[in-house]
Amino acid sequence: MGLEALLAELPQRTLEGWSFKIEGRELFSADEPLGSARPCTLVAQGPLLEALVEQARALPGFTWLPGTAVADLIEHGGRISGVRLADGRCLEAALVVGSDGRRSLVRQRAGLALDALGSAIDVLWFRLPSAPEFERPNRFTTLVAQGQICSLFAGTTPGELQLGWVVSKGKAAATTDQRGPQDWCEAFAQLAPEPLARHLRQQAGALVGPVRLNVEVGRCPLWQRRGLLLLGDAAHPMSPVRAQGLNMALRDSLVAARLLTPLWSGGGPDPAALDGVLESIQAARFPEISGVQGLQAQEAARGELLRSQGALRCALALGAPLAGVLLKRHWIHQQRVLRDGLPLPSCVGS
Repeated sequence: MGLEALLAELPQRTLEGWSFKIEGRELFSADEPLGSARPCTLVAQGPLLEALVEQARALPGFTWLPGTAVADLIEHGGRISGVRLADGRCLEAALVVGSDGRRSLVRQRAGLALDALGSAIDVLWFRLPSAPEFERPNRFTTLVAQGQICSLFAGTTPGELQLGWVVSKGKAAATTDQRGPQDWCEAFAQLAPEPLARHLRQQAGALVGPVRLNVEVGRCPLWQRRGLLLLGDAAHPMSPVRAQGLNMALRDSLVAARLLTPLWSGGGPDPAALDGVLESIQAARFPEISGVQGLQAQEAARGELLRSQGALRCALALGAPLAGVLLKRHWIHQQRVLRDGLPLPSCVGS
């Protein structure tokens, strides 16, 4: 996107590796960058989006209306021609781009179907004060034990640990979300090795959460109508596995910009040509989206297998020295697409 310098200015933290522990034993550990060009880096989403808006505000023709909701689409003769805002104003446009997330109002108003791919899990997120010994090296640690899966890592905010707890889809909130901080920290501590378990118990009073992430995964068969295009989670809600939602949305936007920009060079797009390009954008992006969603589903299924099969967990824990070597090699191989994406089509650059 030509914004490398901007990225360096944002709050971020580099992961130094990944650790997987099963029933209290180390299954395997892998160091970054896992064969990629750079290590996995966690970038604060809010500051990133704010910085992108600031870049856009310097461009002619850009108007930023923060906190202004879209209420409906404007349609003439079967073609989307703008949006009606919640305050009653109408904005006419040759093209409306809906990038309003997995519950996209634009998608609903346009009548574009979403094929649900299903998810067996939801995720509960927590924040907890950290300590220096848990910040360096910063490793994304996954703990599998007693039929539970949780993960923890140092986020982009200094002095803070982020924790995730996997729950079965639709499990009653009364048995999960509504536990008290002491109960939750004890649940994490029972899966964690020392001294992390001790730290969790000591900091229980400062636990923030849970925030339930209702995992919805799907793809729209059509991302476009005449005069309208969906991008990001509006077109293809992603699983939280390896945090690819924002990455895929940015790559959608990059492809869309490269294919759409030439249509405006003559002062405005020809409607027929515009419709053809919208179809080309979906065609260019669909292989990567479906491929990444497939890999996310495979990784989630492996986690569910471990969570539900106590005998398998015990066997892997007992055979960790040998099994871990084989699983590490297979896991690293599968991470390449999840972290680097598939090559973009030659028509839109590399």
